[in-house]
Amino acid sequence: MHCFKIYKDAESVAQAVADYIYKEINTFLIDKGVCHIALPGGTTPARCLELLAEKQLLWEKIHCYVGDERCLPVADPERNDSMIRDRLWSRVAIPLQNQHVIEAERGPEEAASLYAEILRDIAHLDIVLLGMGEDGHTASLFPNNPALDDPRPVVPVYHAPRPPAERVSLGLSTLREATLRVALVTGAGKREAMAQLRAGATLPIAQLGNISWFLDEAANA
Repeated sequence: MHCFKIYKDAESVAQAVADYIYKEINTFLIDKGVCHIALPGGTTPARCLELLAEKQLLWEKIHCYVGDERCLPVADPERNDSMIRDRLWSRVAIPLQNQHVIEAERGPEEAASLYAEILRDIAHLDIVLLGMGEDGHTASLFPNNPALDDPRPVVPVYHAPRPPAERVSLGLSTLREATLRVALVTGAGKREAMAQLRAGATLPIAQLGNISWFLDEAANA
């Protein structure tokens, strides 16, 4: 079932999610000896990653994956892996081989295929950290986009409603198969999408299965 936790503001949400992810990563490390986690782009998740970087974790046993990527040149500041590297990877002792980036500069089809090969090395993701757009999209799975119906583990995305139009995203199947899904949602702009979701609308993020939701008061509907 969905679990909703409400906090005063965006900073409180970022701190709560960082604390929660820290605890869950350690649980997976105790149970399995390894943890596979997918990370999002976005402003609110960025603060959460900064706070996670302050915690003591066995990063050599943690593998990080990018939930979606924009088809832009390597190191472009608008790429999600640029943000994740700046806010997290550059601040912790995580081995380079544990930083699994999407080679989106190769184009949607080739990049999706290459990333699917990486994911085949694991049974499924342990944790997926999610953001949500005002239209209810998550990763780069947008409403009414054909990528939502693509059964592949990693999907090419065309005609995204905001630039760049070409992207690569973990597919719906991969996100559904993850052991734990955590959504971090803040700001009044998300309130309408949350109201639709609670009313049963089939927004992209609502199609993933059970989610642990962390919301601020402004986003809560």
